[in-house]
Amino acid sequence: MLLSIKTSNKMADKGNWALAITVCIAGFLVVRADIITDAPVGQLFVYELHREVFQSEFEPFHKVFHGHVYNDPMVFKCNKERFPDLPQWLRFTQRDLYENGFLYGTPLPQDKGRNIIEIFVINKRSYDTFRERLVINVGPAVKRMPYQAEFFIERREIEKVLPAAVQKEIQLDIQHLWGTERLDFVNITSALDRGGRVPLPLPGYFEGVYVKLGSDRPFSKCMLRLDTPEHQRECEAGGKLTGDCSTCTNPINCITWCKSVLFDLSKPVPPAPLPTVGSGVLAWGGEFSPPESPPERDFFPDYIVTVIVPFALALILCLILAYIMCCRREGVLKRNAKTPDLQLYHHHTIQDNANELRRMAGGDRLTVDPPRQCLQPLLMAEQAMAER
Repeated sequence: MLLSIKTSNKMADKGNWALAITVCIAGFLVVRADIITDAPVGQLFVYELHREVFQSEFEPFHKVFHGHVYNDPMVFKCNKERFPDLPQWLRFTQRDLYENGFLYGTPLPQDKGRNIIEIFVINKRSYDTFRERLVINVGPAVKRMPYQAEFFIERREIEKVLPAAVQKEIQLDIQHLWGTERLDFVNITSALDRGGRVPLPLPGYFEGVYVKLGSDRPFSKCMLRLDTPEHQRECEAGGKLTGDCSTCTNPINCITWCKSVLFDLSKPVPPAPLPTVGSGVLAWGGEFSPPESPPERDFFPDYIVTVIVPFALALILCLILAYIMCCRREGVLKRNAKTPDLQLYHHHTIQDNANELRRMAGGDRLTVDPPRQCLQPLLMAEQAMAER
C-alpha cells in the first residue's frame, strides 16, 4: 500500500514538472525577443523589413503546411518608442505595398545611445496587425574616414539603392575609381530630400540618389580632377568627364560627375578668427535729436475718392433704375386708354357674326331670329365684354 502511494506521488511530481516545462517552452515560442543591432557613428545604417518574414506571422500554421503561400499587401509604420516619429537621424521608406521597407540613416556623435523602434505591420488583406521592436545601439565610430566623396547617381531611386546587393555593385565601381578596397558607405540620400523635383510617373524618369563613401586612403588622380578649374569649365559648358573616371559596370549606376563633391577631412579646419576686443566704451555720437513731426497732410482728396465718388455712382444707378421701373413701363392709364377701342372692336365683331347667322337661318328675311343654340356663345361673349 505504501509502495503504491509513493509511486503515485512520484508520477504526480513528474507530471507537474512536465507541465511546467511545457508552459515554459510555449512561453518562449509565443514571446518574441527584441531584435538588437548596432550602428556606429559616421557609417550608414540600413535595416530591411522583409515582407516574407511577417507573412508567416499572419497565417496559421496549417495553411502554411498545406502549401498555400499568400502574398498580401502590407504597410509598415515605424516610430520611436513613446514618441510619434523616428529619431532625427533615422528615416523610413516603402515605395509600394508589395515591396519591403527600409530603415536607414547615419547617426552623429550626439545620437549615441539606445534607440528602441516600434515596428507595426498591417496586413491590408485581413487587416491583422503585428508588432515588433528593434533596438539600435548607437556606439562610437569604428573606422576613421578622413577622405569622403559624394556622388550623384541620376538613374536610381532610394528604394533601389538600399539593398545590400545594389550597394555592393556601386561600391565595386567606386573602388575601381578610387583605387582602394577600403571603402564604406557614409550616407545615402534621395534627391527629393535635397530639393529635387518629383519625377514623372513614366519609364525613364528617376528621382536620383546621392551616395557618400569614405576611406582612409587619399583620392585618386581622376577623382582629384573634380576640384580643377578645367572640370568646372566642362560642367558649365554641359560636358561630361571623360576617361577612366566615366566607366561603370552597370549603366544605371553611372555617376553624374558635375554633381559630385570631394570632402578632405584630413586637413585640420582652421579655427574661426576671434572677435576683436574693444575698450567696451561706445564712441560719442552727439546728443540725441528726435525726428520732427511729419508735415500736415490734406485728406480731402482721399475722402472724395473713397466716399463721394462711390456714393455718386450709387445714386446715379438708383436714378436710372427708378426711371426704368416707373417711366418705361405700361401703366394702368395706358392700359385703360387702349381698352375702349378693344371693347368696341369686339362688340362690332359679335354683332356682325349674329347678323350673318340670322341671314343663314332665314334667307333674306332679317327679322327671323336664328336658333337660340347658335347665338348662345356669341351672346355670352357679348355679356362678358359688357361686364368688363
